[in-house]
Amino acid sequence: MENQFSLAGKVALITGASYGIGFAIATAFHKAGATVVFNDIKQELVDKGIEAYKAEGIRAHGYVCDVTNEEAVQALVARIEKEVGVIDILVNNAGIIKRIPMVEMSAAEFRQVIDVDLNAPFIVSKTVIPGMIKKGHGKIINICSMMSELGRETVSAYAAAKGGLKMLTRNIASEYGEFNIQCNGIGPGYIATPQTAPLREIQPDGSRHPFDSFIIAKTPAARWGTPEDLQGPAVFLASDASNFVNGHVLYVDGGILAYIGKQPK
Repeated sequence: MENQFSLAGKVALITGASYGIGFAIATAFHKAGATVVFNDIKQELVDKGIEAYKAEGIRAHGYVCDVTNEEAVQALVARIEKEVGVIDILVNNAGIIKRIPMVEMSAAEFRQVIDVDLNAPFIVSKTVIPGMIKKGHGKIINICSMMSELGRETVSAYAAAKGGLKMLTRNIASEYGEFNIQCNGIGPGYIATPQTAPLREIQPDGSRHPFDSFIIAKTPAARWGTPEDLQGPAVFLASDASNFVNGHVLYVDGGILAYIGKQPK
């Protein structure tokens, strides 16, 4: 059974993994035996990521790359194949969100979110798939979201991108499953990261932030998730244990999507 979940000898590329969810997933991959490769958009972020991995005892390979740039991604993958090895596992983790009411959002802002959250996974996936076909296997994990299923105010671009990413996941599975490539998604719930810290700050009167209270009330687990909550699901989807799982989105949300909410008193 341990062998089914082993990633020994595998090369894993996790985009945008200098910190946060991507960093947690990459750390878990290392513990399962994989060689960790990551990118970020600035050298400063890559350097910080490498230092953070070193602090965990991990020798990670970091590269600067804008994953929305097709030529840059092609050069990145070619360099990884030369310096580290052909990619066995891809996690499309890099993403952004712009919380702007739809009528106030410009088309340029909408396109930017779509470009990073949907076009980039398409570009990186199409670039690594030929190598996976040659190797006879591959795992692609797209970091989707509950917004693949739900809408909410101010996140029209993000929800549109993540809904599209869910369908891209299914289409990659459909198109390349015959080559022993499995493409699945992880849909995180609300995760406690530095980006969401302002939403969890205790208010001056000692009460919870209103959004924090809202999330706790909507989550059967009655807490925010942690990046570590995503590690087991990611290792599962990257390993041989999931060889007949394809085109699926695994929601790691503490039960939010299953829950209608409490009846008002």
